Amino acid sequence: MKKIRNILNSRFKRNGNFFIQLTKILEFKPKNIKFYKTAFTHRSMNIKDSKGNAINYERLEFLGDATLSAVIASHLYLEVPSGDEGYLTKMRSKIVSREHLNELGKDLNLIDLVESKIPPGQFGDNIHGNIFEALIGAIFLDKGYKFCEKFIYKRVITPYVDIETLEGKVISYKSLLIEWCQKEKKTFKYNVYEDTGNDEIRHFSVKLSINEKIVAKARATSKKKAEEKASKRAFFAFQSKMSKML
Repeated sequence: MKKIRNILNSRFKRNGNFFIQLTKILEFKPKNIKFYKTAFTHRSMNIKDSKGNAINYERLEFLGDATLSAVIASHLYLEVPSGDEGYLTKMRSKIVSREHLNELGKDLNLIDLVESKIPPGQFGDNIHGNIFEALIGAIFLDKGYKFCEKFIYKRVITPYVDIETLEGKVISYKSLLIEWCQKEKKTFKYNVYEDTGNDEIRHFSVKLSINEKIVAKARATSKKKAEEKASKRAFFAFQSKMSKML
């Protein structure tokens, strides 16, 4: 009996701390704490409901992503009446880019509330943005669209969204380079190969060629990062020409 009481007391303490920390982040009191607990539950916890459905932040992440995109799209539509569909799509992509969402998640220290069996140091950077989207999904279910919209304006749009700054921001140097090469009818190739060297962590090297001439080289811990790094170096080599694509 004493053991059960200790477990219950421990769980009450954790939930109490969670509620206090969450309220500080949200700056309002949540109505249904269940949604928020799910938003901060990692799949490694392997928790299921009575029907065997997984309980973790991934479904809320999907909902939050859609809600965030809708609010940002509405803001851009009203803020930039001269922007066509292509411009608005590109600007929205910059605001909801994985890099930007990761920054938002880090600024709010959301990782501190995540319940997981994986040590925090082993998470990739994207966990920050994923949890931020899941949090938005939880707010949507708990408080509704209008309340969620107010939160996004306060936490995302007002402090971070500046149209002029975003117009010159590159979210993917690789995409920009490919778009430029296609427009200018240039051939390009990313020659990627494993390059571990003396490192404990596996690395990849890439040689980026344009019109069969190597224009940039890079090395990183994944093929995607190596290609992006090489593309960024190529961008600065052709900056005066490629900047017109922004």
